[in-house]
Amino acid sequence: MRTMHLHEHSAAEIQVVELIGGIVPFLLLIFVYLISVYYTNQSYKTWPLYRILCWILGLLSIAVSLIGPIADRAHTNFNAHMYTHLLLGMLGPLFIAFAAPTTLLLRTLPTNYARLVSKFLKSTYVRTVSHPITASLLNMGGLWLLYTTDLYSAMHDSKLLYLLIHIHVFLAGYLFTISLLYIDPTAHRTSFTMRATVLVLAMAGHGILSKWIYAHPPAGIKINDAQQGGMTMYYGGDLIDLVMVIALCYQYFRNKQTMVEKSIVR
Repeated sequence: MRTMHLHEHSAAEIQVVELIGGIVPFLLLIFVYLISVYYTNQSYKTWPLYRILCWILGLLSIAVSLIGPIADRAHTNFNAHMYTHLLLGMLGPLFIAFAAPTTLLLRTLPTNYARLVSKFLKSTYVRTVSHPITASLLNMGGLWLLYTTDLYSAMHDSKLLYLLIHIHVFLAGYLFTISLLYIDPTAHRTSFTMRATVLVLAMAGHGILSKWIYAHPPAGIKINDAQQGGMTMYYGGDLIDLVMVIALCYQYFRNKQTMVEKSIVR
C-alpha cells in the first residue's frame, strides 16, 4: 500500500514537472513578444494593446491544446481531441495572425536582417504556399487525410507522427488564415473575390468533413464519440469561421472607404 502511494505521488510529481516544462516555452514566447514591443515602441508608433492580447490568447489556445487536461484526454476521448483541433488549428492561428508577429519582427530586427526576411517573404516559395488555394488544400486536405484514413489511429501509436501532425495542423491553419486576412505585410496579394470564394469553399469542406466523421467514425472510434466530436467540429468551426468572415469583410470595406477618401482628396 505504501509502495502504491509512493508510486502515485511520484507520477503526480512527474506530471507537474512536465506541465511546467511545457508552459515555459510559451512564457518565453510571450516575454520575447513583450520585449520586442517595448523595443520598437522607442522608434515607431505605439504597438496596439489588442495585438499583445491576441498574442497571449493565441499562445494560450495552443498551450491548452498541447498540455494539460484537454490534451491528456485527447489521447482517449475523440471529443476532447476535436477541441484540440479547434484550438490548435483554428483559434490559435487566428489570434496569432491578429497579433501581426511578422510586422513586429520586421520592426525589431536590424535593417540588414529585416531585408533578408522581406526578401524571403517575396520569394516564389512563399508566394506559392501562401496563395489561398494552396493554403486551403494544405489545411483542409490534411484534415481529410487525417480523419478518413488510418492516419488518425496511427498517430496515437507513434510519438513522432503525433508531433509532426500537430505541427502541420498549426502551420497549415496559420498559413490558411494569413492567406485570407492581410494583417502582416503581404507581397503576393490576391483579390477579395478569390479569398472570399476560398473561405466559403473551405467552410463547406470543413462542415462536410464534420458530417462525414459523424456518420463514418475514424478507425478505433466509437460511434457516440464520433458523433460528439463531429458536432464539436461543426459548430465550433462555424463560430471561428464567422470571425474570419467578419474580419475579411471589415478589411474589404475599410479598403473601399480608404480608396473613396483618397479620390475625394484628389
